[in-house]
Amino acid sequence: SRSPGSLLGLLAECGSLQSEEEEEQEEAEPGPAAAAAAEQRREERLRRFRELHMKRYEACKLNSQEVVEEDKRLKLPPNWEAKKARLEWELQVQEKKKECAARGEDYERVKLLEISAEDAERWERKKKKNPDLGFSDYAAAQLRQYQRLTRQIKPDLEQYEKLKEQYGEALYPTSDSLLHGTHVPSKEGVDRMVADLEKQIEKREKYSRRRPYNDDADIDYINERNSKFNHKAERFYGKYTAEIKQNLERGTAM
Repeated sequence: SRSPGSLLGLLAECGSLQSEEEEEQEEAEPGPAAAAAAEQRREERLRRFRELHMKRYEACKLNSQEVVEEDKRLKLPPNWEAKKARLEWELQVQEKKKECAARGEDYERVKLLEISAEDAERWERKKKKNPDLGFSDYAAAQLRQYQRLTRQIKPDLEQYEKLKEQYGEALYPTSDSLLHGTHVPSKEGVDRMVADLEKQIEKREKYSRRRPYNDDADIDYINERNSKFNHKAERFYGKYTAEIKQNLERGTAM
């Protein structure tokens, strides 16, 4: 004889064994719905695999194309992009000139009409960055020469470090420093100074050519240097002193 509790436990064990046998049977022999679901999952995995394969192929193809383009760019000259942009701009200008000529319009006028006020002001500011006002006095000419020479200076940091180690605090002179005769310029520095002086002399000779002599002009000078000074004074102040000069020549000056 068995107790009620043991009977219930035996029935539960039998039910669990039956359910396990049914699950094993379903796994061994799946039904139509389970087979369709498994087939659908398989098709979905294959579709995703094909998509990943196509993406990998496209990435490799684009990467190869980019490598070829980069190799072409590296083989081009350094200023190729600027030259290309310049040539394209010149072609556009030629096309616009042909269109304006066909319509009977002035290209310069059409170009100015297309320029905005902001661009025009920016170009004017660029033009006035370093205006050449001509000779006014020797101090201004000397200042312009100093600024031009200082813009050409390229600092040599290695030489600076050597001088700093050699002279120490004397490299930064004060009112109490005595540096006369202590610095010996290098051969490269002397050669650079001589080359710059020769370049200045050559440029000065081009601008100081002798002007042709005019026999009919009034002689209002005592030597050639005074003649140059009078020409410069006439260039800058002639329009303000023309009436005074005429009165002096007529003898009607007050």
